[in-house]
Amino acid sequence: MATIDLIVLGMVKKEPLSAYDIQKLVEYRNISRWVKISTPSIYKKVIQLEQKGYIKGTMVKEGKMAEKAVYSLTESGETEFENLMQKIASKPINIFLDFNAVIVNLDSLSAQDQKSCLTSIENNIKTLKSYLEENITVKENNPQIPETGKAVLQQQLILAHAIEAWIDSVKTTISDKE
Repeated sequence: MATIDLIVLGMVKKEPLSAYDIQKLVEYRNISRWVKISTPSIYKKVIQLEQKGYIKGTMVKEGKMAEKAVYSLTESGETEFENLMQKIASKPINIFLDFNAVIVNLDSLSAQDQKSCLTSIENNIKTLKSYLEENITVKENNPQIPETGKAVLQQQLILAHAIEAWIDSVKTTISDKE
């Protein structure tokens, strides 16, 4: 997956990291909320990127801790990073929302069950909005959070507002048919 490659290469480009450190950064930055990426996929990807020569692992021992591989970007990794940035930025934008599978099948349910499903989606959007608003408030004045990270949070909040408005229109359309 090019997206995971780009995330891992981008992190290692900024500073040498172990696979564990990459995984912790993905968790800390909540990247898995915006991009399909899992902990096992990170470890697999690190191995693949090293095999391809894009990153190089160096064994490091810190204090009494066990040795660990710390990865840095190679010259070919730098080239691959730049190629992926251009390639992914040039692709058409696709927004995959899992709940759309529910939406396209709503008319197979009773009116009451349709409303129940829509209410569940609506509640999840409200929860997401609340989480994003809280996260933005906490991170907006933190100089350690890159502006690009803050921009993604703002993007997600705008999308959540748009989805919330859209859900309202779907609910109205369904209510009008009753």
